[in-house]
Amino acid sequence: MISNGHSIVVIEHNPEVIKCADWVIDLGKEGGNEGGYVVFEGTPEELVKDDNSYTGYYLREKLINITIEQL
Repeated sequence: MISNGHSIVVIEHNPEVIKCADWVIDLGKEGGNEGGYVVFEGTPEELVKDDNSYTGYYLREKLINITIEQL
């Protein structure tokens, strides 16, 4: 689909899936009335550097493990 010019949108909470994304739009920061705001938009590698994102916090461990294994 992507090679034909289409986009794929996935709504996911699993860090194993998020780390493989080309682009992440992180909504939050909390739920309910405190949620639904764009907290971050960019690559997973940029997301782990954003201290305002809960997703980035939990994703750090997954991306650090990838980096170490690739060395």
